[in-house]
Amino acid sequence: MTTIKAITALDGRYTGLTHELVDIFSEYGLIKHRVQVEVEWLKFIISDLKLVQGEDLDLSLLDEIIINFDVKDAEEIKNIEKKTNHDVKAVEYFIKDKLDKGGLSIIREWVHFACTSDDINNIAYALMIKKGKDLATKLLNLYIEKLEEKAIAYKSIPMMSRTHGQPATPTTVGKEFVNFAWRIRQESMFLEGKGVQAKINGATGNYNAHLFVCPEIDWIGASERFLSHHLGLEPILFTTQINPNSSLSQVLHSLVRSAAIMIDFDRDMWGYISLGYFKQRIKEGETGSSTMPHKINPIDFENSEGNMGLAISMMEHLAVKLQKSRFQRDLTDSTVLRNLGSAFGYFLIGVKNALKGLSKLDLNARAIADDLENNQELLAEPFQTAMRFFGEENPYERLKDLTRGHKIGKKELQVFVDGLEKVPSKFKDRMGQLTPATYVGLAEKLVDTYFNTKK
Repeated sequence: MTTIKAITALDGRYTGLTHELVDIFSEYGLIKHRVQVEVEWLKFIISDLKLVQGEDLDLSLLDEIIINFDVKDAEEIKNIEKKTNHDVKAVEYFIKDKLDKGGLSIIREWVHFACTSDDINNIAYALMIKKGKDLATKLLNLYIEKLEEKAIAYKSIPMMSRTHGQPATPTTVGKEFVNFAWRIRQESMFLEGKGVQAKINGATGNYNAHLFVCPEIDWIGASERFLSHHLGLEPILFTTQINPNSSLSQVLHSLVRSAAIMIDFDRDMWGYISLGYFKQRIKEGETGSSTMPHKINPIDFENSEGNMGLAISMMEHLAVKLQKSRFQRDLTDSTVLRNLGSAFGYFLIGVKNALKGLSKLDLNARAIADDLENNQELLAEPFQTAMRFFGEENPYERLKDLTRGHKIGKKELQVFVDGLEKVPSKFKDRMGQLTPATYVGLAEKLVDTYFNTKK
């Protein structure tokens, strides 16, 4: 199938942006991870638990099954599944066939020992989620890095803020970038420190078959050892037949928050571009509009916003649905879990397009400076605060009468300041020297503080 015939944009239009996910979340990826779990469990039974008696066995074949696993092997398993009508059982038969052909028939019945299907599935998905989480975190860290570069470059550039879309207390361009860097960084740190849980405890989570056959083994300790030491996962003991997916939900909710923050950023950048605060670099040959030749649209930020919306909707559903199961097990999770790759795919597209948008931005310092100069009423806030401090009558109301709904200039403000009765002359001089461009508070220091906290 060519990409032009793909049903979803993930495998069609955006296949170049989602290629890293193919070997993780595709049907091939799921099957490969199942094979890995089955083989690792078999090795653990033989090497750690010493359940297989007799001569020393050459287990190199087991490693080869994992190392050499390819698409042809996955297709063979799919053909077996046509007979079994059971995907995990097909993996078991595939491995047994490999053992028979490799002269290891003696251990064939130890494949899938004491396991229920979800012991294999939940571990496979845990390994997949771990890889997806690491990939998403890596991209988020790159995004943070680019935001931080802008924060440093524009730390001292004054800019008019907007609250409710209206002119408000000035800030600096760098401080606004730091705001977003800090927010995303909280989620990145959470994801980096968040372990992924898995279970291998039998049909209803109580090690029933394990204990019945081998009561002398500490099965709780063995399962913890297998999951943590051999697979790098966090063991979870308290389950039904299925993993309750707590850690999966936490990872997805963190990605939902990350996506929401990025939509916030996308919309702000869209707005700043429309105000002329940023220019977008022209790429030779590109068209902005089919009918208006002059246009350079903020399409990368719009694309990011749209795909992050899709990621949020899917991840929210997955995070909530996958914590629910009727009694000890129902199969509604099985079909839903297969869509994890799509959720991660939309997320990756969103981040990559936001990065692309950032890479094309140039600051329009003149437009930003002009906006500040043309909005002298921004000084109403500091002036009325000073009047309160020095005991002037009705400071807020007097500034409100002067500035609300009016465009005023430096001259009008100076006349107002000169007429103040209780403000000392030295402080009046300070008020006269203040401009919207210099009224930025501790914005620059806050940028420095952000970077100091990272050290």
